Formats: sequence, C-alpha cells, structure tokens
Amino acid sequence: MDDVFATAGQFLQTNGRLLERRLFDATFGGGPPGAVVDVLRGYQNEDGGFGHGLEPDKRCPASLPIDVEQALAAMADAGTVDTAMVLRACDFLGAVAGRAAAGGAVPLAFPVIEGFPRAAHWSGWTYEPGLNPTAGLAGLLHRLGVEHPWRSAATAWCRQRLDAGPLPDEVHSISEVLVLLEHVPDRAWADPLAERVVEHLRSTQMFHLDPGAPGYGLSPLDLAPLATSRWRGLFDAERVDAHLQHLLSQQQADGGWPVAWEPPGQAALLEWRGIVTLKALRTLTSYGVVTQST
Repeated sequence: MDDVFATAGQFLQTNGRLLERRLFDATFGGGPPGAVVDVLRGYQNEDGGFGHGLEPDKRCPASLPIDVEQALAAMADAGTVDTAMVLRACDFLGAVAGRAAAGGAVPLAFPVIEGFPRAAHWSGWTYEPGLNPTAGLAGLLHRLGVEHPWRSAATAWCRQRLDAGPLPDEVHSISEVLVLLEHVPDRAWADPLAERVVEHLRSTQMFHLDPGAPGYGLSPLDLAPLATSRWRGLFDAERVDAHLQHLLSQQQADGGWPVAWEPPGQAALLEWRGIVTLKALRTLTSYGVVTQST
C-alpha cells in the first residue's frame, strides 16, 4: 500500500493548501507543529476570530465560528497549541455568544457570508446558535487544554441542553456532541451519554452504517478517525473494517480523495480534496491499512 500513501502525498503537494501541506509534514514527515500555527495566523482577524475561507465552503473574510473550529482542529491534529492565539479566538466566541443571548451557544456563521461565493447549503439555518458548532468548539478547547470563561459557559449550555433532551436528529450536530463528550473531563457523565448518542445516531438520516450507501453522509470513521479514538469500541470490528476498505477504494487516479458535495468553485473543490485526502491518510495509516512510505 506504499503507492497509496505516495500518490496521496503527491496530490497534496500538487494541489493542497499550505495548511494541509504543513499538517502532512507535521503528521508524517517529522515537521515542526508550530509551522501549522504559522499558517493559521494568516486566517486570524483583528477581532480574534478566523475567516478567509479557512472552511472552504464560504469565501468570506469575516470571522466565523466555523472557521474558529477549523483552526482549533488543525492545532489539535498537529499536536500543538498557541494559547494566546486560542484565547483571542475564545474572546471572539464569547462576544458572539453575548450578542446571540443564547446562554453561551454560538452559530456556525452570519449573514455576512451572503455577500461572497458559498456552497448552496450555507444559508439561514447556519445563523442559529446550537450544538453545532458550540459542542464541537467546547470539546476542542478541552482537548487543547485551554481554559476560558466562554469554554465554561459553552460546556454548561451544552450539558443543560443534552440533559434536558431530546437528542438532536441532525447528523452534524450529533457528531459535534461526540467531540465534546470525547474530551470533557467528567467521564461519569460523558461515557454513558455517548453510548446513547451513538445508538440514536444509528437511525439518523445521513449516518451511513452501510459503507456503500449513496450520497453524502457521515460514517463510523468520522466518529473514530483513528484506531486510538475513544469511540472506536462503539462499532464492531467487521463494520469498521468494511468502512476502511471502502475508504481505501475511493482514492482517485490523481492520488486524492473526492468530496460528495458541490463547493462554491474549483479552488474550494481542490482545497476540500486536500482536506479529505489528508484525513483519509491519517485514518488509513492509523488503522494499519496503508503503510507510510518514506
């Protein structure tokens, strides 16, 4: 499987953003994790938030919570954290939550995205504060070990929302909840709830237990992207193996992986393909399906 790794690496070098190339180097080449932070500085605005299409489906320069989430995830994947950078982003999230008056919750985006190219699914529903992205953002802050008043408020809001029920039905909201439950310190609360959340997820639209299911959706590998992931044990080995083989089969002739939706342009498409290609490599190598070539 060395050729899988080599051709994917070549795809990233040819088509990937600097961010994914730096992440690839930090993950597989022994490169400095701090180089990932250096790239992220170009996406951070004066208000502390991140923008400029860090999440490529909207090409808006303004700070958006979804772009903050992408920045936190990049640092977590690189195994590093710039605390000052993250605290500025938390200040931004706290200000957003204050304006929303939603008890700590934030939305994915704001109407400002409508003045820029964006994918069709980025519309009014993304302006409502909710578990997506509040739970994921709080979970990543716990993972990075960064304390901030907004993290406390967001965690408390999510906990109250989840304890009151019902569980959300939208697949991305559920996946965001599982990020929080994976990293929040209170395991006596999080672990039993995670089992209920995953059981609920199994019957949710756009969650693909069958690796051959058509169209866009999330799979067990989105919840357990690494063999060491906390939620790996919630899915049987046979099902995980089937998804791994399906993921392997999706590599394209150019070495990259495809996306199952329509980004707002060719640049965004290549950026997304770089993101999902790196994600596929991390998953396949972690589970031992693909061997890293040198």
